Amino acid sequence: MMNILHLQAISHELPAFVQALEARGIASRSVRDLCADDLRASQVLLIEAHIDQKALLGMKDGLMDCLNAGGTIVFNGHLVYPLIDGLEPFQVAAGRGRDDLVVERVHTHPVFDGVDCQDLSFRRGVAGFYARGANPPPVDAQVLHRLKQDGSPIDWVWQRPEGGQVFMHSGNTMWMYLNDKSSPARIAPQLLDWVCASASELTEEAH
Repeated sequence: MMNILHLQAISHELPAFVQALEARGIASRSVRDLCADDLRASQVLLIEAHIDQKALLGMKDGLMDCLNAGGTIVFNGHLVYPLIDGLEPFQVAAGRGRDDLVVERVHTHPVFDGVDCQDLSFRRGVAGFYARGANPPPVDAQVLHRLKQDGSPIDWVWQRPEGGQVFMHSGNTMWMYLNDKSSPARIAPQLLDWVCASASELTEEAH
């Protein structure tokens, strides 16, 4: 059985995404109602951009145990606290103008299949919704997207030497595009397909 947990950020939930989780049998719970044991028992953790990182820091052992057991953590937002060993805090992009926030693809990934970087760069004609800086990746991480102007790596996947993987997005929660009439609407369902496949592989290995 897959054990995937969505960590809610108070007052920032997208009802359509929670419904999508429920349709797949994925639990969605407030971070305030969780403990480290809930995290370490999960194969996949989906973390919102506006999560209470201070509260999560108190459960760091659970985060690390999830990863060390081969699990996946999908993290959105600016990393402020040392939640995961080996990661550095958020760095603001060098520029804040429209051209500074254009997104370009570095490597393909199933989560972004069919997603146009132009749609990531500009939402309703405005730049910066997707990302305005980077959570710096470890040297062995694979960068998926970066800001074209200064090279800030905004999406990356890290296969940890100690086990598990981190899927990092340094901007607003990726599934905010779920109801948009543009290509990033593909991100949420494709992300859930990807994490469900990751959890299934982990379950098969356990058996």
